[in-house]
Amino acid sequence: MAEKKKIPLEFEKPITELYDKIAELETLSREQNIDMTSEINAMKNRALELETKIFQNLLPMQIVQISRHQLRPGTLDYIQLLFTDFVELKGDRVFADDPAIIGGFAFYQGQNVAVIGHQKGHDTKENIRRNFGMPNPEGYRKALRIMRLAAKFGFPVITLVDTPGAYPGLGAEERGQAEAIARNLQEMSRLPVPALSIVTGEGGSGGALGIAVADKVLMLEYAVYSVISPEACGSILWRDAAQSEAAAQALKLTAPDLLKLKLIDGIIPEPRGGAHNNHETAAQNIGQAIDVFLREYSRQNTDEILAKRYNKFRNMGFFK
Repeated sequence: MAEKKKIPLEFEKPITELYDKIAELETLSREQNIDMTSEINAMKNRALELETKIFQNLLPMQIVQISRHQLRPGTLDYIQLLFTDFVELKGDRVFADDPAIIGGFAFYQGQNVAVIGHQKGHDTKENIRRNFGMPNPEGYRKALRIMRLAAKFGFPVITLVDTPGAYPGLGAEERGQAEAIARNLQEMSRLPVPALSIVTGEGGSGGALGIAVADKVLMLEYAVYSVISPEACGSILWRDAAQSEAAAQALKLTAPDLLKLKLIDGIIPEPRGGAHNNHETAAQNIGQAIDVFLREYSRQNTDEILAKRYNKFRNMGFFK
């Protein structure tokens, strides 16, 4: 990915201003040949303390903003950083190809795997081409085609979730959006190979769940996973999208909340300031989680995998 200018989120601006001042001092020190080491180090310590304080006390809506960051790595970024010999498969053999979902086969450290994930854009042009990561029915049918091939050849399935939700357009509804997602839920629940799903950004409603029925569901530290966006929730409950902060708080959509509710199986740490600040470190952390998963499930037979997956989803939720 070409280097793009990082636009700070509102709550990141005090941190960015400090780092800008550090850069100015470093330039002045170099050009004027003045030793400003102590001043620069003091400002770096201040910046680090401020960054730590801010990121340790993020509000749910601020985490939503990080999960949507335009420079946050997507499926293609992770494929480039983690996998080798990726062969992309296109089309659902029914209607068309959907660029909002990427999928195919690759090697992960020498092991054959199927990789499927939502793909947003890093700029406006790419976002339009990828439909802002919102799949049509053909995207889910393409994903299912790849999963069926993986099952046929005994390859583990790895999915990367990052979507605001399935596309709600008229054409998508006419072509069976709900049926396509429901079919994926059914087929993934009985997939005879290990399946790992990682929410890397936004996990929005059925659009996310359509490729997220897996033996293990993990989330990146600043990802979100929810039945509805905070803005839409605010519009419905309070008839005011500006109530998104209250909605985000009530939805329990952050990784720690979902782990506490036992709706996910683990949290993958992100580099300081979020995955958009360091794609390579974010990919390394995801790679470690994939390693653990593949080692664990390589020792289990199909019957064990299916029984554990069934029990995992049957045990979700509780009644007072």
